[in-house]
Amino acid sequence: MEAPLTPPVPLTALTADRELGLRLLAGPADADVYGVHASEMADPSPYLLGGELLLTAGAGLAAAGPAPAQYVARLVRAGVGAVGFGVTPVHETVPPALVEACGRYGLPLVEVPPGTPFTAVGRAVWRLMAEARTRELRRVTEAQQSLASAAARPHPVAAVLSRLAASLNGWAALLPPPPALPVPRDDTGAGPAGAGDEAGAGPGEGVREALAGLAGRVAAGGVATATDTLGGTHLAAYAVGGGRVLALATPARAPGDHTIASVAAVLLTLLTASRPAGDEAASLTRLLLDGDPAGALSPGPWYAVHARGGGDPRALAAALGTVLLDPRGDGVRLLTDREPAPQPGWRLGVSAPAAPAGLGTAGAQARRALERAEAARAPLARHAEPGLAGLVGEAEARAHAEALLGPLSPALRDTLRGWLAHHGSWDRTAAALGVHRNTVRQRIARAAGLLGADLDDPDTRMELWFALRSLESDGAAHAPS
Repeated sequence: MEAPLTPPVPLTALTADRELGLRLLAGPADADVYGVHASEMADPSPYLLGGELLLTAGAGLAAAGPAPAQYVARLVRAGVGAVGFGVTPVHETVPPALVEACGRYGLPLVEVPPGTPFTAVGRAVWRLMAEARTRELRRVTEAQQSLASAAARPHPVAAVLSRLAASLNGWAALLPPPPALPVPRDDTGAGPAGAGDEAGAGPGEGVREALAGLAGRVAAGGVATATDTLGGTHLAAYAVGGGRVLALATPARAPGDHTIASVAAVLLTLLTASRPAGDEAASLTRLLLDGDPAGALSPGPWYAVHARGGGDPRALAAALGTVLLDPRGDGVRLLTDREPAPQPGWRLGVSAPAAPAGLGTAGAQARRALERAEAARAPLARHAEPGLAGLVGEAEARAHAEALLGPLSPALRDTLRGWLAHHGSWDRTAAALGVHRNTVRQRIARAAGLLGADLDDPDTRMELWFALRSLESDGAAHAPS
């Protein structure tokens, strides 16, 4: 399962900790904190990524330092989440001018009492973030399992929508194709392909109209997903195939919601796909009776897939559009006529496209590809022909690059590319980007954390370099993640 981004820590969770003794002096109490940074610099903004709780004793606000209003304005421009001001030894109390400036700019300011070390505040933040991440991972895992179970029920489309609406605490609907698109015929027995199935408390007309606009963009084929916000309601639309769209309206958007909705969209795509029922069963019967793969399967092309992970093999098979799977030990072997894409919670090795008669060779290719994926800690590896040019096609490379680099912001991608291009030199990378070397260090550490990767590993560096180059080739390197 793909790990969702770590949820932030509410500032209220820190001020509620009696052992810390923090006291809110100015700004909103409902701020979110994404990290901790301590600095006594007059302008620490070049060293910040945004969202931090900045801890300071106010040494930079001495007589020769900037005015509190200038100091706060810089922090706000840098995206600081909140300021923690430690009283003593520099200041006996929090300077009133700082309190006034934070209140004017809407920047939360908390007082850190003399008996609370900054390290104690930092440890509390990281502990709360770890707990929140564990809760979010558990929620996403349970939601994925419940969606896979719902897809096996007698009325799977309605069951999946109901389960999705409950998991996201909102409204979910499968919208039919717009009038300009033909309505596909459904032969799967999964229910009417064009029916407007929905689950959860229905939204108002304004939300429905906004969702219809998002659905029109997605159904037209220009984008696979689209999101928006209307009056505090979070809206999302996912392409399901055949012009159909999964529409969502939720009161909040948690880090793992996109992963859950993506799994539901894949299941709904399979459940509503127009394909003759029983084709797979007929193929298996011909194979068992005749012993001839070429005669049992369609011409293809087919892909052999070896997978290893902690998810449900049946859900993986559904996501890859096949029922031809062979769970064995801690791995799974699959056969699909759809080009595989990375799947949350799994490492995949994919063969080159093959005709039925070449499936034996394809299986060996998939096994070796899985070994490469695990060595590089990549979600997916494909059979590589000799020579770098034959590794993957351009479209496949871009898709893999987006999956691999998805957690990184444009700034982190740029910094990572410069750092790799300069062979890990902090100084040359900083000079090329026009930032301080410490900023490069912080960004690279942040990128390593988000990717869950060891950037000292040459295999990892190679994987990331080719991913960045793949996105750069079509101008997508600076696209928002």
